[in-house]
Amino acid sequence: VCEMIASLHDADQRVAIPGFYDKVVELSAQDRAMLAKAPFDLNEYKSFLGINDVRGEKGYTTLERTGIRPCLDVCGIWGGYTGPGAKTVLPSEAHAKISMRLVPNQSSSEITTLFKNYFESIAPRDVKVKVTPCEGGDGFLIPISSHAYQAGAKAMAEVYGVEPVPSRGGGSIAVLADIQKILGIDPLLMGFGLERDTIHSPNESFLLKQLFAGMRSIALFDKYF
Repeated sequence: VCEMIASLHDADQRVAIPGFYDKVVELSAQDRAMLAKAPFDLNEYKSFLGINDVRGEKGYTTLERTGIRPCLDVCGIWGGYTGPGAKTVLPSEAHAKISMRLVPNQSSSEITTLFKNYFESIAPRDVKVKVTPCEGGDGFLIPISSHAYQAGAKAMAEVYGVEPVPSRGGGSIAVLADIQKILGIDPLLMGFGLERDTIHSPNESFLLKQLFAGMRSIALFDKYF
């Protein structure tokens, strides 16, 4: 299983599944330059995560890898005896939980099929593989030219005193793509959390000043929208 999982990336850390990038739109140099305006300190980032270095798809920055590029992650691997003490019994099965972050134009159902077919095709002849799909969501993007974004940017600039920088990021709010496709409107996400909040962790936090700034921003958004 570990050998099969390792083969899901090539030497440049690109996902090796055939067809995985077929519908991924490459950003223009202008768009990449705009995203690069967001404040980011790589050394501070590594220190915060407690790592010595970063890695990822060749040719892209850390912010681009986490925001504009799709990826494949291994969330967990387990199998055999994992309790205390030694064991000589060989495990009869092993498991892995794998997720993929998609970007606009990629379909979760199509990518699931591509993954399933590829993973089954690389299995050794003496191994039986079962791929069990879980829930999925498509990539979502709101254009910065939309009325909603312009109203939100104006509101946050008034509250914080600086012009906001548009950014992209990986998340799991699958309903946003459905709202955009089915209702034909652009849902807007206005984030007020900080990296220090360690979202979803046991010691997650949220500064009160950010709460109050968010309240003022949303009120102004309603005014300008």
